[in-house]
Formats: sequence, structure tokens, C-alpha cells
Amino acid sequence: MKIFTKLALVSSIAISGNAMALQAMDDETLSATTGQDGISIGIKLDGGAITIGQVLIHDNTGLAAKGAAGDAGFGGTDTAGAIVIGKGDATPGVKITQTDPNANLVDLVIDSDAGTGPNGAFLNVAANITGLKAEIGSIGVGKSGVKTAGSVVRGAVDGSVNEILTGLTLELGTVGANIQLGATPQGAMIVLDSQIAGGLKLTDLGIKDNAAGGSIHLDEIQVVKTGQTYLDANAKIGVSTKGIEIRPVAQDISAYISGVRLGDKTAASIGDVEIKGLNMGASTIIISGH
Repeated sequence: MKIFTKLALVSSIAISGNAMALQAMDDETLSATTGQDGISIGIKLDGGAITIGQVLIHDNTGLAAKGAAGDAGFGGTDTAGAIVIGKGDATPGVKITQTDPNANLVDLVIDSDAGTGPNGAFLNVAANITGLKAEIGSIGVGKSGVKTAGSVVRGAVDGSVNEILTGLTLELGTVGANIQLGATPQGAMIVLDSQIAGGLKLTDLGIKDNAAGGSIHLDEIQVVKTGQTYLDANAKIGVSTKGIEIRPVAQDISAYISGVRLGDKTAASIGDVEIKGLNMGASTIIISGH
């Protein structure tokens, strides 16, 4: 079984027009103002949500033409296509809400340090997400539109999008990460070393066969550490000349898949699937373009 690592990290900083005039402050002045060196930032949604109408990822070169009809990988036309999240209607393609209305969605603690050696300086950002629910709309693939000069809207050609996922909802408990920019004495740009309360939960995931018209629908997937109610989030993430490198530490994981339905969302379930004691060993995931 492959564990999906994704999404989409969305950052939002809102500054009120009448809030304050900004001026440069050194650590000594900042310490006198805030009671401590460094900067702390809290982001709270105040009962609202972060929404995105549509997200499109354009593959500008498409798939190279090769082989004959019936061969694996046949069908490429070297024409730009796009992964399309959301249908571009009144329903957002992505909607993020926080699960604890009394807490900040994100807390950031930012410090700069001289480090050791002549090039040891670094910026340290300790980030904590209290818990969120991300509702992902329909995901499809379509023909990329044409980008015109001066426009930031390209889109997909109307009527060209084939749905491949009917959508899903992701629920994530509290998780922390530490980010270092400049030198990285912690060993990677991003280090995850925390526990996700309640584990990772996916609901209403539908994988669609557009040609045949049916789908595989999973009511719920919950992933936790075996025998616990949390999931260890341990990984080191960096950017090398090869691309983004993710080195996860995934040991003793259990997953429970409820309501496996073949045909469509309303089909009778064939039952539940349980996976216990999954160990991924030492591995590195490299993400790059081609």
C-alpha cells in the first residue's frame, strides 16, 4: 500500500491596513517590546475558512508520443495537459477549516542565530498546526488553455476535463515541524518530529474509471501507530540538486479502510480492509521535474 504524502501547503498572512506602521527593529529593541527576542506569529481563522476556487498544475510538454495503440504508455501527443482541482463553480476546489475554534490554526516562532563557523548563520522557524480539515473537490485532467501575455489565468479548455478522483476530505490532528533556512544544523531544511493526535483520516475518496464510468469508493481511511490513537510524524525534508528529498521514518503503522465500494458510492460494500504493523524501513522519496 502506498501512503499519500501531499497536498498542498497553503500559507496565508493577512495585514490590516490600519494595524501599524512597520519599522526595522533589532533583537534588543524587539526584546524590550515583546518581552523576548525573536518573533512569534499566530494565525487564526475566526470561524472562517481558507478557500481556493481552482488549482491547476500544467505539464507544458505533455507525454511524448511512442509505441502503437494497445502498448503501455501509448497515446502521448506532446501537448500540454493539466491536473485540475475543483470544477470552477461555486464549490471551492480546496476548503481548509480549523478543528479547534479556540486555538490558532498555525503558530510560528521565528529566531535567527549566528551558528558556528564563518557560514553557520541560520533562520529557525518552529511551526505548529493545531488541527485542520481540508475538503478537496473533484480532481481531473484536461487540456491546458493558452496563457496570454499579461494574464495570470490560463485554465483548462472547456469540456476537456476528465474526472479521475471524485474528491476527498482530509482530517489532520496537531502536528509540528521545524524549518531552518541558511545553514541547517538540524540536518535538513524541514524536520518533522511530532505526533499527530488522532492520526490521519481520509473520508469519501473516490477513484474514477472515466472510460468505463465506474469508480472505487472508500468511505474512510484512518492511519495510526499500531495500538495507539496517534500517528508519528517523523521525516526530514530538503532540496538538493536532484529535487525535493523526503526521508520518512514510518514504522509500525496500522490502517483501517472502511466501506470499500466497487462501482460507485452507492454500491454495496465488499467489506473493510485492515493493515497492521507496516514498516517502510529506510527510504528516500525524490520529487523532481522531467
